[in-house]
Amino acid sequence: MSTRFEFAKKDYEAWGIDLKEAFETVKKVPISVHCWQGDDLKGTEVVQNELSGGIDVTGNHPGAARNGDELRADLEKALSLIPGKHRINLHAMYAETNGVAVERDELEPKHFQKWVDWAKKHDLGLDFNPTVFGHPKSDDGLTLSHPDPAIRRFWIDHCKASRKIGEHFGKELGTPSLVNIWVPDGFKDTPSDRLTPRRRLKESLDEIYSDVYDENHVLDAVESKLFGIGSEAYVVGSHEFYMNYANQNNKLCLLDTGHFHPTEVVSNKLSAMLLFHDQLALHVSRPVRWDSDHVVAYDDELREIAQELVRNDSLDQVLIGLDFFDASINRVAAWAIGTRNMVKALLYAALLPHDHLKKLQDEGRFTERFALQEQFKTYPFGEVWDEYCRQQSTPIEREWLDIVKRYEEDVQLKRIDKAVHS
Repeated sequence: MSTRFEFAKKDYEAWGIDLKEAFETVKKVPISVHCWQGDDLKGTEVVQNELSGGIDVTGNHPGAARNGDELRADLEKALSLIPGKHRINLHAMYAETNGVAVERDELEPKHFQKWVDWAKKHDLGLDFNPTVFGHPKSDDGLTLSHPDPAIRRFWIDHCKASRKIGEHFGKELGTPSLVNIWVPDGFKDTPSDRLTPRRRLKESLDEIYSDVYDENHVLDAVESKLFGIGSEAYVVGSHEFYMNYANQNNKLCLLDTGHFHPTEVVSNKLSAMLLFHDQLALHVSRPVRWDSDHVVAYDDELREIAQELVRNDSLDQVLIGLDFFDASINRVAAWAIGTRNMVKALLYAALLPHDHLKKLQDEGRFTERFALQEQFKTYPFGEVWDEYCRQQSTPIEREWLDIVKRYEEDVQLKRIDKAVHS
């Protein structure tokens, strides 16, 4: 414990803030770390398909994972740099089928057994997502809302198989798997019929969820989006659609921070949603330009999201996951930066005098409220964050990047063919 931390501790304790209690609060919050940052959403399917559904990954930083074993090794390294005990979020396109092409509607738990064995070894929970993009049957931009019953049937069966896989994860690992459904369905230009595709999507979801699973094994979530490349004018699964569907059908509504208008912020939605939903889920990203999925930065909106969760005692109600993919920088570093920032924001929120700030608001003392909010922005939080990392046996801020650089040199760069690398 450093002398500088002892001085910082006194600054916070002057406001009645118990740092030990704050550390324990944040330590209990698992972040679901998305596997797809590690390989640029290529997946491990035998038949490789081009990305679609408005998804794109840019950059060509060397050393991306080329298979499941390398991806898991990179995740292990990233997790060693992040304080706390977290989870891993998988997409169906990360099935490992021993070189045999298996269609997505035929996927089974056995195709993810390597992930389960690895998760058991490292005491990790696994979350899951059907991969409803990057496939010939999604090329025209419609899947669960497609007018062709055969195409709808394929994607319904894929989603049903995905929930079965999630159940296997939950049973094997002793922690429920969040199975989240997002589909890219929409139109590039103004539709002549908005209702019918949404009716088809609702009917597809109803059939998918007709299989009943124990919530101790599976937690179901649905994810909305405002627009995408190729669906600029109309998205079938809008926020209003999924918010109502989730509420009516006892599902989790998943809010992706990049899936709204540029002036909308998810932090402002949480308190309203939590009044009507027992649980919510998040995909935290950074929408520099709409849903551009940049690595999560320690910015105002991230801190505000964390503050909403902490001051409203809703950390147990909101499942936090990440969703970004950047191939212009080292991918392990991207995981470390983004996830550390999410944890950092939660700790920052846990060190604020929320009860006092609420009292100031109720009493109309807005000048004092504003002044105090600004005052805490320059408190010695960095010293507290470093001490939290030390207590979690995790590298502090000035240490972790050197570890990534060594890993890149010793492991990642050796994946590249020498002739190409030279």
